[in-house]
Amino acid sequence: MMTLNEVIEQEKQLQLPLFNNDIAWQLGLKIKELAESRNKTVVIEVYAFGQTLFQYSMQGTCIDQLDWMRRKRNAVLRYNKSSYQIALYNQAKQRVFEEMPHIDNQEYCGHGGSFPIRIQGCGLIGTVTTSALSAEEDHALVAEALTAIKHELEQSLFSR
Repeated sequence: MMTLNEVIEQEKQLQLPLFNNDIAWQLGLKIKELAESRNKTVVIEVYAFGQTLFQYSMQGTCIDQLDWMRRKRNAVLRYNKSSYQIALYNQAKQRVFEEMPHIDNQEYCGHGGSFPIRIQGCGLIGTVTTSALSAEEDHALVAEALTAIKHELEQSLFSR
């Protein structure tokens, strides 16, 4: 299990040099590919610039997971932190994020699986989210896909 500090550092490192609709598509497909290679079933969303750019529900998922995904995305967009960081922070405070008086638990949740999409030097522009696995597994799947996409982007930029 990752620590809160490791997740914070991971978020600092996983900022992309650029982002657009085509990269959103590649990111969504990378998550699908990784999940399939592990025989995992998830729902996937890449959300940026105020709109859903990629969404896919693998065979065996259900509508409830789409709602979890939406609530995770909302938390990331509101707090500018991954949903897993929100979960770990609140666990460290020995409280449940969704039970805090100022949180509408129909709109927000602090469970792993939604990661901020940040462009280096620009900040938060969206989220990439999965749901259907454990909090840690959802987070790890997204982080692995972001790492791969970041590496591919950097390679293509440096090879020009």
